[in-house]
Amino acid sequence: MPEMISVIIPFFNEEGNVAPLIKELVAELRSSDFQFEIICIDDGSTDNTRNELLKQSREYPEVKLVAHKSNFGQSAAYATGFLFAKGNIAVTMDGDMQYYPEDLLFLVQELKNHDVDAVCGIRKNRKDKLLKKIPSKLGNILRRLILKDHITDMGCTLRAIKKEVLKEIPVFNGMHRFLPSILRFQGYRVLEREVRHRPRLYGKSKYGIWDRLFGYFLDCFGVWWLKRRSIPGHRIKG
Repeated sequence: MPEMISVIIPFFNEEGNVAPLIKELVAELRSSDFQFEIICIDDGSTDNTRNELLKQSREYPEVKLVAHKSNFGQSAAYATGFLFAKGNIAVTMDGDMQYYPEDLLFLVQELKNHDVDAVCGIRKNRKDKLLKKIPSKLGNILRRLILKDHITDMGCTLRAIKKEVLKEIPVFNGMHRFLPSILRFQGYRVLEREVRHRPRLYGKSKYGIWDRLFGYFLDCFGVWWLKRRSIPGHRIKG
């Protein structure tokens, strides 16, 4: 029986990206050897995103819609997706159409080929504005200095992860950014691979730049404390 992939995508005010993203994902995944589901979390959108997602769930049986009552943030949306996921491989990505569906399958294949617990993307030739890239680069440098996690691109949300290793991940605001670090210091095997990146065509980023960097700085110390207090996640022999 083919393995099943659960693709988890948070959406917040992304009405222009919903239909083209789902269409290209379904086409690519149907051409693969995997069973799949696409779990779309509407995180309290105030535009027409939820209606667009409803249309896609009616058109494609593989698309599942889960709606938050209000905007709880990206980490909460991913945590909701993990709860609903039925596949043995979870793939996370943003709903802004800046990743390629082919690279999703590439990370899944790397996960299987190398028998690791997670494969995380590194955005090659990132197609964002300089004002967005500079704080991101500073944040990555800061995180590596504090956590010594050797993760290259924490801002890349395109990741393929074995579902079983997500059972003990703590849920907090900012969890989605630090997920590769948390997995690594819990003793799981994490690889990184380059993925392509494309410009955003519709909508706009939901994060402020410098305020996000300040929050990221504080979160680093919280995760540093968590790292020191962490118990290895795979402590029971299977």
